[in-house]
Amino acid sequence: MQFLLSGGQACILYGGSEFSRVTDIVVLLSDENLDALRQALRELDAEQVFLPPLDPEPLRRGHACHFRCRHPEASGFRLDVMSVLRGCDPFPVLWERRVPVELPAVGEVPVLSLRDLVQSKKTQRDRDWGHLRRLVEVDYLTRRQEAEREDVVWWLEEMRTPQYLIELATAHPGAAAQIASRPWLAEAVDQGQEAVGQRLQEEERRIRAEDRAYWQPLRQELEQMRLRR
Repeated sequence: MQFLLSGGQACILYGGSEFSRVTDIVVLLSDENLDALRQALRELDAEQVFLPPLDPEPLRRGHACHFRCRHPEASGFRLDVMSVLRGCDPFPVLWERRVPVELPAVGEVPVLSLRDLVQSKKTQRDRDWGHLRRLVEVDYLTRRQEAEREDVVWWLEEMRTPQYLIELATAHPGAAAQIASRPWLAEAVDQGQEAVGQRLQEEERRIRAEDRAYWQPLRQELEQMRLRR
C-alpha cells in the first residue's frame, strides 16, 4: 500500500511533538491502493466514526475519513485518512520527497518530508501552529552549522520564532531581502522582536482564515451527507 505518515505521529519523528493517539496518513488515490487500505482496516478491526465513507470522490475533494481501531494492539487509536492536503503538492510529488524511517518492531515507514509536513500544518487549529513552530526550530537548531543556502531560505520563509528569525536575517541579509512571502522581514527585524512577533501573528491570522475558507464548503458537504443519511 502506498501511504505517507503525516500529522502528529510524523511530528513526533521530527521532534515537533511528544505524543499523539491519532495516526494520520495520506494515501495514493487508486482502486488498488484503496483495496489494500480496506484490507488493513479489517485487520485493525477498525470502525468508521465519522462521515464521509472511504470512497475515491470524497477523498479527491479533500475530505478526511476517520476510523477507530479495535484490535487489542491498537485499541483506542484513531486513524485519519486523506488523499489531498491543503496547500501541498499532489500525492505523487509528496511520495517522491518521502523520508523512510526505520521504526523498532515495525520496519521502514514512509513519512511526509519535513517541509511538506510544515506546509500541511498551516491550518486553523491552535495545536498545529505549536507543532509547526517547533518543527522549524528543531531543524534550524540541529542543522544550522551545516546549512546550505536552500536551508537558510526555507528557514527565513517558515521560522515562527522571532529570536531565531532575527538571528537568521541578521546573518543572511541578502537572502532575507529576497523572501517574497515576507516582504516585511528586513524592516521588522530592524525594529526588534516585538515587531517581528506582530508580523508573524498577522501572517498566522491570514493563513488561518484561508484554511477556514477552504474547509467551509467541505463542512457543508458533510452536513448534506448527514442529512441524507
